[in-house]
Amino acid sequence: MRKFVRRGVAHLENHGNRRVNLKQLEAFKAIMSTGSTIGAATRMGLSQSAVSRLLTQLEEALGFALFLRKKGRLMATPEAEELLAEVAGLVDGMQRIQRLADELRIGRSRKRLLKIGVPTSMASELLPRIVAEFLNDHQDVVIELLTGSYDMIERAVLDRSADLGFVRLPTELPDFEIESVLQTEGVCVMPANHPLSRHAEIDVRLLHDVPLVLLGRQRALRAELNQVFRAAHLTPQVRIEVHSVGAACAFVAEGLGVSIVNGLLASHFAHLPIVTRPFRPALPYAFGLAFRRDEPRSLMVSTFAEHLKQRLNASLTTSI
Repeated sequence: MRKFVRRGVAHLENHGNRRVNLKQLEAFKAIMSTGSTIGAATRMGLSQSAVSRLLTQLEEALGFALFLRKKGRLMATPEAEELLAEVAGLVDGMQRIQRLADELRIGRSRKRLLKIGVPTSMASELLPRIVAEFLNDHQDVVIELLTGSYDMIERAVLDRSADLGFVRLPTELPDFEIESVLQTEGVCVMPANHPLSRHAEIDVRLLHDVPLVLLGRQRALRAELNQVFRAAHLTPQVRIEVHSVGAACAFVAEGLGVSIVNGLLASHFAHLPIVTRPFRPALPYAFGLAFRRDEPRSLMVSTFAEHLKQRLNASLTTSI
């Protein structure tokens, strides 16, 4: 196997000194795992064309084809199958090197590093108190927060940028070990003095011609909302698009419109001059913690996960 790989590298030198880079290898591994450039693009957070370009570059550098194109499908060549184990080991090794570098940066002999992926609004509203409680009992731990969208969090767990991630279920990507955390529903958020506040629930038909503050079009909730509006033969009157629940609630508080967001996060903006009402038809949310399936969890990760689940459920119970 190693002899084969060295021949490939030597062959590379005869093809214009093109070099193989880690991103190309990550794309190759993702295509082998998902079976398509579309699946690889989702996993890597890239466009399909970008993944195809990385694959072409890798094949040119190696000097042989890795996949055969048959009826729009990619079929791995024997060479690709033989390379896979070495490539997977190299990609995993580079991720471990990055993790080790992060630990050395904080002083591994004295501190333990815990990396957590969470949605942006959760990091600013829900998590500070939960983290403070945990660190109070674990003085030797350093926590690093990675914030972003749910698909970004999933990718962070898969590439070892995060030890665990708070995700919406079901996940966009496979290969996770999942622990369910809680369930909630979408709520309609409006200024405290809004005419709609007299309703116990907000049916989508009540939002006809109402200015809306909605999450960006790339978010899963937005796609679900668009379907709900289409089913009711309505066109949402979007006034502002935002990228976090916190921003949506803040703009609503300024009287710029009404929003629909998940109830768990909305409950933590009660200090603003806003009120919430259940949205109908119901938009259920299920959340969980995602871990890499192929790696054992450390005691520290398991301990924090249990603490997070308990505190989030207590928070939801309090807000109901």
